[in-house]
Amino acid sequence: MTSTINRSLTVLIGATLTMTLALGLRQSFGIYLIPITQTFGWSRETFSLAIALQMLLAGIGQPLAGSLADRYGSGRVVSLAAVGFSVSLLLMALSTTPATFILTAGLLAGLSMGGMGTSVVLGAVGRATVESKRSMYFGIVTAGGSLGMFLLLPLGHFFISNFGWVTALMITGLLCLTIIPVGQLLTESSSPTSGDRPSPLRALRAAGRETRFLLLVAGFFVCGFHVSFIATHLPAYLSDKGIASSIGASALSLIGLFNIFGSFTFGYLGKHFSKKYTLCWLYLSRSIIISLFIMLPISNLSVLIFGATMGFIWLGTIPLTSGLVGQMFGMRYLGALYGIVFLGHQLGSFLGVWLGGFVFDITGSYNIIWWAAIGLGIASSLIHLPINELQKTDLDLPGVDSITVK
Repeated sequence: MTSTINRSLTVLIGATLTMTLALGLRQSFGIYLIPITQTFGWSRETFSLAIALQMLLAGIGQPLAGSLADRYGSGRVVSLAAVGFSVSLLLMALSTTPATFILTAGLLAGLSMGGMGTSVVLGAVGRATVESKRSMYFGIVTAGGSLGMFLLLPLGHFFISNFGWVTALMITGLLCLTIIPVGQLLTESSSPTSGDRPSPLRALRAAGRETRFLLLVAGFFVCGFHVSFIATHLPAYLSDKGIASSIGASALSLIGLFNIFGSFTFGYLGKHFSKKYTLCWLYLSRSIIISLFIMLPISNLSVLIFGATMGFIWLGTIPLTSGLVGQMFGMRYLGALYGIVFLGHQLGSFLGVWLGGFVFDITGSYNIIWWAAIGLGIASSLIHLPINELQKTDLDLPGVDSITVK
């Protein structure tokens, strides 16, 4: 028992630190939009397309990375991905054309991010944690990602302001290498697939035949649309409104800070209450907060309040959604299954980021995207209602379709 607890805590620490570094770096690209586009005279759609492709490829890579982690161990996958992401940031700093920027910031960074994503990290935690603590541990790991936003966004803004965006990218690229030793703490969760169990691909096919799994994917699509649009375009939106860039960086930092508390809260709620109904209220709350933000007069104070309130519910979807996947389908293939759900998230991220730049270049405003985000939040709230979270499908035992959770 003691060794099991120690292993669980070791994996939890490694997963939390990995998410702190990986998510903090990943969510910082929005502060580069204005300086990079102004340096080269690019449209916002050019920058947005690169980041949108990054999000999409990170999502496409998640099921594969999750399957590899399920089979060979999360530590190896995370370490290899960290090297790739570090190289992508260094090359991104040297990019001077839209094509090279899309290649480095989009293709290489996106594929690398897939190996450091939540499906890999949460899969490790899920396999090392008893069911009674799983939702809470997922919340702690998610809070680590928020801590990364809180710490690394102001640091990135400081680097840009004092050394320029090129040097800032190089510094963060080197910082990314610190994920390698941290990721090794996840190695103990390695659980190679035995020959008598179905492959991750077979598990994906089995889960994909269930409507409730597809509803989870659709709901998480909306989460991706929201968070990626805001993280990428909020600083530029505020700059257009005459708000200082430091306030934009502070708002994103506050999102990270308050989501630390939110992640713990939603991890706790997921342990004690219905996960699907909690998700319904979360998505509806997002729509209400965004509506108030764009309809009320904008000021430094309103921006900071928006960052704090949106931050509290920012990534509360992760412990709830991943917890639902584990609750409905078991933990053996959480990496692969959650990878598919996360792919839906990244499809939403792609559209949120790219459409933000595209619509702005056409209309000179982000209003259409803000209202689309409100409508999608309401739709996602409704999507989760029909999900049957009390039925568990066993993907490991041939011939056993489902059992009911008591």
